[in-house]
Amino acid sequence: MKKYKIHFAPVQGLTDWTFRNLHAKYFGGVDAYYTPFIRVEKEDSFRSRDMKDCDPELNSVELLVPQVLGGEPAELDVCLQMLEGRGYKQVDINMGCPFTMISRRGKGAGLLPHPERVEALLEVVKDFPEIQCSVKMRLGWEDPGECLKLLPLLNAAPLAAIFLHARVGVQEYKGETDKEAFEAFYKGCEHPLYYNGDILTLEDIQTVTERFPRLEGVMIGRGLLANPALAQEYVEDKVLAGEERLRKFKAFHAELLAGYAERLQGDHQLLMKMKTFWEYFMPSTDRKVLKKIHKSNKLTQYNEAVVKAFMPGDEEE
Repeated sequence: MKKYKIHFAPVQGLTDWTFRNLHAKYFGGVDAYYTPFIRVEKEDSFRSRDMKDCDPELNSVELLVPQVLGGEPAELDVCLQMLEGRGYKQVDINMGCPFTMISRRGKGAGLLPHPERVEALLEVVKDFPEIQCSVKMRLGWEDPGECLKLLPLLNAAPLAAIFLHARVGVQEYKGETDKEAFEAFYKGCEHPLYYNGDILTLEDIQTVTERFPRLEGVMIGRGLLANPALAQEYVEDKVLAGEERLRKFKAFHAELLAGYAERLQGDHQLLMKMKTFWEYFMPSTDRKVLKKIHKSNKLTQYNEAVVKAFMPGDEEE
């Protein structure tokens, strides 16, 4: 039986180098990790946190693909030059971010209603033959047919892959995914294609790959944040369950907490970081325990609540 590739979608504020390195250490099963998008600031400079996050010296995962937010050709050109200088051979171009502060500036999913702007970005890709560029996108901004209008441009471009989230931008992450609209794109796409959107379980992976067998693989974000073992479970065809699951999740969390404690200043920053992590992690944890985690304002309170989260029986099956 064909094994499809699993790529870990970037999630802003969560999947930084500390998280990625520890995920690979404890779970694995992921064929490629992606940085949250890198963007150009004023005067062709980059945010320091973006530069640190894509520092090859800090990243120990086997394959890291930087993602860039390219709204204008000049911005994309600067990003690709910088990443080529750092030795990267693969780069992903974000045309899928749905958030208003990005899209209203004509970036991310805000690009999709403008074929001429997408075409201009794809022309830049041709200037970097040593880099394999992929595109992360959505069905459209408001109209799921927008991706079909872009398909001839995408097919003609020298792309290594396309990652298609089966929603439009205005949905953000709400509502149902549109498998019919995805299928229309799938039938005409000439590049390796990955499905993205609401993959939370092994059954979800199976359902998508059975319906779209020519897929190269799937890209998973929130599903791997909720269950970091999901890719490992797919590769091994075995669900991580019971005390073994809690033991592994506990060790992963402990080292993640320690890693952020070294990087961040003070308990407040550390708590804010870890509370964001628990917005996704182990969602079936007892609601009272999750409430205590999110209401904690001291590290001692947080640690007391977390102990309960990892007790056998506290995570509902």
